[in-house]
Amino acid sequence: MPPAALRTYLPFLAWFSSVTRASLADDLWAGITNAIIVLPQGVAFAMIAGLPPEYGLYTAIVPPIIAGLFGSSRHLISGPTTAISIVVFSSISPLAEPGSARFIELALTLTFIAGAYQLALGLARMGALVNFISHSVVVGFTAGAAILIATGQVKNVLGAPIPAGESFLSTWLAVAGMLDQVNPMALSIAALTLAVAVGFKVFKPRWPGMLAAMVAGSLAAYLMDGDQGSIKLVGALPSTLPPLSLPDFSMGALRVIAPQGLAVALLGLIEAVAIARSIAIKSHQRIDGSQEFIGQGLSNVVGSFFSCYASSGSFTRSGLNYDTGAKTPLAAVFAAVSLALVVLLVAPLAAYLPIPAMGGVVMLVAYNLVDFHHIRQILSTSRAETAVLSVTFFATLFLELEFAIYAGVLLSLVLYLNRTSKPRIVSRVPDLLQPGRPFITDPDLPECPQVKILRVDGSLYFGSVNHVEEEFRLMDEQEPEQVHLLLVCSGINFVDAAGAELLVQEARRRRTRGGGLYLYGVKLPMRDFLRRGGYLKEIGEENIYCSKKEAIAAIFAKLRPERCRRCDETVFLECQTVKRDPDIKVFEIPATAPGRPPDYCVGKPAAAKR
Repeated sequence: MPPAALRTYLPFLAWFSSVTRASLADDLWAGITNAIIVLPQGVAFAMIAGLPPEYGLYTAIVPPIIAGLFGSSRHLISGPTTAISIVVFSSISPLAEPGSARFIELALTLTFIAGAYQLALGLARMGALVNFISHSVVVGFTAGAAILIATGQVKNVLGAPIPAGESFLSTWLAVAGMLDQVNPMALSIAALTLAVAVGFKVFKPRWPGMLAAMVAGSLAAYLMDGDQGSIKLVGALPSTLPPLSLPDFSMGALRVIAPQGLAVALLGLIEAVAIARSIAIKSHQRIDGSQEFIGQGLSNVVGSFFSCYASSGSFTRSGLNYDTGAKTPLAAVFAAVSLALVVLLVAPLAAYLPIPAMGGVVMLVAYNLVDFHHIRQILSTSRAETAVLSVTFFATLFLELEFAIYAGVLLSLVLYLNRTSKPRIVSRVPDLLQPGRPFITDPDLPECPQVKILRVDGSLYFGSVNHVEEEFRLMDEQEPEQVHLLLVCSGINFVDAAGAELLVQEARRRRTRGGGLYLYGVKLPMRDFLRRGGYLKEIGEENIYCSKKEAIAAIFAKLRPERCRRCDETVFLECQTVKRDPDIKVFEIPATAPGRPPDYCVGKPAAAKR
């Protein structure tokens, strides 16, 4: 099998050759730090999903390896997430008691179906769908998710009894009402951990600063609290690797779970690709959407046989992976292996990890996720993109995560369709003082009273037909004598049946008025489409021109001679051949290019000024 084809099926071969001793060290430190961070997260996410705590850890061990090896992002780390956990719970809880054996079985079935959907989309090379997630959507979603991540850590940093799982606004209202219940030791530990992490990032950016910050926070917790129990710790964890499991493949279960599986699949893909793209903006890496679909699909399909529930890209872990200097997807493998070793060998020690210290580190990760540079750039350059960013950002804060992305994508599409539905239509006139008589836009230059020259910059499709037709009619009302229309089509990249039908109708309308429609600069795809559909026959093959000289000469021959004799403007060089009425004077303009014959303009002397 050729190497290129082999890399299509085994994408990790593309980056594996770039692994060095230095990159291995960076990936190892990033993986170990990630494993420590995911300990409490995995437990919390599993509880949100209605599953036993260990299932969150299982999901943080198996899927990252598969997604890292078969995806396209070098920094994305998959695993349990808040949004996916919530959707899993809401999908399965009406069918079974949360935490029961049947609930677990259906959750595994849901995971398998979601992975199968994702894998099918990836193999069908549907990754281009992520192109509809604009850059502004990604930036807004990332910033909003970062604030949500930080908001979720407020209770850990303050050590206050703030209810978990509350909305963004409810959480901060609860914080405002519980300021008198803040635990000073928890806040001090979180502040110390954050300060150490920031210090390493500023002065020793290549050192494992976050891991050192976690150790510093743990030591501070031990010295300040000892055995008093005032500082909340991770707690006891199971010491087992992900066991083998079997989803329920009965027709009844598949029929009931299939619709929810599609929702989980789409949400997981949107999350994963949005995270991968947001980090790729910083790392200058190219993301292959289809390959990312395959990686996510395989991770869920395989994970469903190893007691893992649905996974996706993790904002916190992926951002931490990038911030700690990971170079290749081996960091995800190291993170999974490190977590497995922690669970197996040092689970009792990991249980004493202080929650406030982890909250401080996650706060720094959340801050680093906000792309301040691109936010400022978008706010200062485009009002439309600013609207997309703002809607996505606030929807992320106040709506469900998947709806935030949907809202941003929908608004982007609406604005795009609005722009493309109004293509730019400009009047053109030949510039007689330049070689080749190029068409230019200059309101000071005269137009032929019988010929209108227009250029359309944009596609002629069903969304733009109404606007273009209105512009044609408006110009007819302003200049009723201009019955001949020469359309410069060099700016038209696409035409559909509605656009072609518009051209046919315009050609018929102008013929009934004694004029015609003529096309110049038609691109080959547009010409082929018009010919295949029979539209070119209606417009007239003879009315399609490849050069301006031929087009103008042919149109000029169809003009009314009596009107040309009364015309006091010279627009075309062919106008010099017209025998003017006696009261029309001709003024000579010297040639501006060496070796050119003199050009002529007729009319008043002021009209000849350039």
